Amino acid sequence: MEEEIKAIREGVRALCARFPGEYWREKDRTRTYPGEFVAALTEAGYLGCLIPEEYGGSGLGLTAAAAILEEVHRSGCNGAACHAQMYTMGTVLRHGSAAQKARYLPGIAKGELRLQAFGVTEPTAGTDTTAIRTTATRRGDKWVIVGQKVWTSRAEHSDLMLLLARTTPRDKVHRKTEGMSVFLVDMREAKGKGLTIRPIRTMINHATTEVFFEGLEIPADALVGEEGKGFRYILDGMNAERILIAAECLGDARWFIEKATAYAKERVVFGRPIGQNQGIQFPIARAYAQTEAAALMVERAARLYDEGQRPGKEANMAKLLAADASWAAADMCLQTHGGFGFAEEYDVERKFRETRLYQVAPISTNLILSYIAEHVLGLPRSY
Repeated sequence: MEEEIKAIREGVRALCARFPGEYWREKDRTRTYPGEFVAALTEAGYLGCLIPEEYGGSGLGLTAAAAILEEVHRSGCNGAACHAQMYTMGTVLRHGSAAQKARYLPGIAKGELRLQAFGVTEPTAGTDTTAIRTTATRRGDKWVIVGQKVWTSRAEHSDLMLLLARTTPRDKVHRKTEGMSVFLVDMREAKGKGLTIRPIRTMINHATTEVFFEGLEIPADALVGEEGKGFRYILDGMNAERILIAAECLGDARWFIEKATAYAKERVVFGRPIGQNQGIQFPIARAYAQTEAAALMVERAARLYDEGQRPGKEANMAKLLAADASWAAADMCLQTHGGFGFAEEYDVERKFRETRLYQVAPISTNLILSYIAEHVLGLPRSY
């Protein structure tokens, strides 16, 4: 397995070398989707790595997927444009019908179909997923969708969307986590027929949107799994998502550390390289230690996941520690570069902005701390 992971890392690095800083700066400047990069990852088979071989994927584990995304970010690239293509299909794989798997997974594995839009968050619900207001009402052989989603990234660049909607009102269920269902929406057919997508311009080139459903009709067989069990299905996929995002954070942190180390060796002030000063050395060394510690937790979480366990504790801690490590490394790298860190051509300011996102998404670090406090340490629920 070690040799296989090593080969994967080398392959990803070679691919990423074709997309240097100039490419990403241009995409960032114009807020353009990096379609060429996504196509290259797709063609190489990296985005289908978690899909079983029987459906045309590589049948690899989460450890391999984490290595892919870590190397993407360590190379100065950004996997946010396509990482959901890796793991969003997991809900269909684990809970979809045989017909749904046969219909969609081969196309997703080949890259002919993109399933990388995830409609969960809403403007009035935020992190409180059980408070969503988007509804799906059964009418004959159709479901009618009414509501709104926000921060639905890649919706403009996806063929399919995994959508969470209420099929039973919150006041009609025993537990607030009940009564939500998951649907697979074909956006190619839905656009202009009750589905509207509006881009949201943000501080990073993240291709995120808000999505409106105004009486959108979808077929009855768009339901994934059992009606009312959607919240549990969504939770099943969150461990994988958090582990993979944690791997991206590790890649960012290592990029910042390598960038800062190289600059500290080259930059001469007062007749000596700035890296000779402990004021520069110590922050770099501390960032390195934080990153290596976080890497151990990411590795552990991925291994437990691959063994078939449900590592909620480890996945959350991996995301927390890796996001903190990448943000600390980003701040250190910018400080090391001084004024040049703010110059576009060094790529530091772009990566600085990009890695800041992971303090907030796909889950806030504060919510992870609440999870650890309540579910691991047994402290009273705070919300």
